Amino acid sequence: MDRFCFTLDLKNDPALIAEYEAYHKNVWPEIIESIRTSGIENMQIYRFSNRLFMIMEVNETFSFDKKGASDAGNEKVQEWETLMWKYQQAVPGAKAGEKWVLMDKIFEL
Repeated sequence: MDRFCFTLDLKNDPALIAEYEAYHKNVWPEIIESIRTSGIENMQIYRFSNRLFMIMEVNETFSFDKKGASDAGNEKVQEWETLMWKYQQAVPGAKAGEKWVLMDKIFEL
């Protein structure tokens, strides 16, 4: 199983951060389904202040290209992503239009 780690910032507003966390306690079933059917076996999101860190473990069927194409054609996923962008902002150094930024692993024990 492959593991990928990503980072993203939230807007630095306690009320917005609380709303964002509330949405993630009750993620829409269509979003869960799109995650699971893409080959993502495990996903965790952690927060420190307004910085998010996501760990994603995927099986051999997962492809970033296939996931991106599937998400682009899924009306509910697009609705979720638009809603989440109300709370999110790109990290410094992100490319234009980039949300979650793939992190480089620099150490392993």
